[in-house]
Amino acid sequence: MDTTIAILSILAAIAVGAASPGPSFVFVTRTAIAQSRQDGFAAALGMGVGGMFYGALGLLGLQAVLAQAEHLYIALRVLGGLYLLWLAVALWRSASHPIVISPATSERPRSLRRSFMLAAVTQLSNPKAAIVYGSIFAAFLPAQAPGWIFAVLLPAIFLVEAGWYTLVAVVFSADRPRAVYLRWKSWFDRAAGAVMGALGLRLVMSAHRF
Repeated sequence: MDTTIAILSILAAIAVGAASPGPSFVFVTRTAIAQSRQDGFAAALGMGVGGMFYGALGLLGLQAVLAQAEHLYIALRVLGGLYLLWLAVALWRSASHPIVISPATSERPRSLRRSFMLAAVTQLSNPKAAIVYGSIFAAFLPAQAPGWIFAVLLPAIFLVEAGWYTLVAVVFSADRPRAVYLRWKSWFDRAAGAVMGALGLRLVMSAHRF
C-alpha cells in the first residue's frame, strides 16, 4: 500500500472512530453544555493529546513487531478488519438509542485546566480508543513504513481528534444545533457504521494479497 494512501486511510478511520458516540463524545458534550464553550475547547485539546498518545504507542509497538513477522502483520490486518466490521454492526444496532447526558453535578470541571486533564484521562481510559488505534494501525500501517511517518501522523492525529471535539463543543454549546443533531443521531450513527463496515471489508478481502 502506498504510504500516502496508508496515512489518509489511517486518518479517515480515526476520524470516523472519533465521530462515533462514546465516553469521549459524552464527556465533551456534557462539558460544553454544563460548563462553557471554552471548557469544551479545553476538553477537545485533552482528547487530541490522548489520541496522539495512543498513536505514538501504536506506531512504536507495531513497527517493532511487524518488521519481524510478516505472517503476524497479515493476521493483524484480518483481525483489524473484523473488528471494524464488528464496530460497524454495533454502531448500526445502537443508532436508535438516545444519547444520555447526565445533568451537571458538583464534581464537574471548574477550570479549563481541569477540563483538559479530565478529557485526556477519559480518552486514555477508554478501552474502545485503545482497540480502535491498535486495529487501525495494524490494518493500514505498511510493514516497512519510513521514519518520517511518525512526524506526519502524530500531529495529524492530534488535529483530527482535537478538531472533531472542538466542533462537538461548538455545536453542543448552542441550543438549536444541539437539538438538530440529537434529532438526526440515528442517521449519523448509521453513516458512521457504513464507513467502518466498508473499511473492514476492504481489509479482510485484501489480506490474501500479502
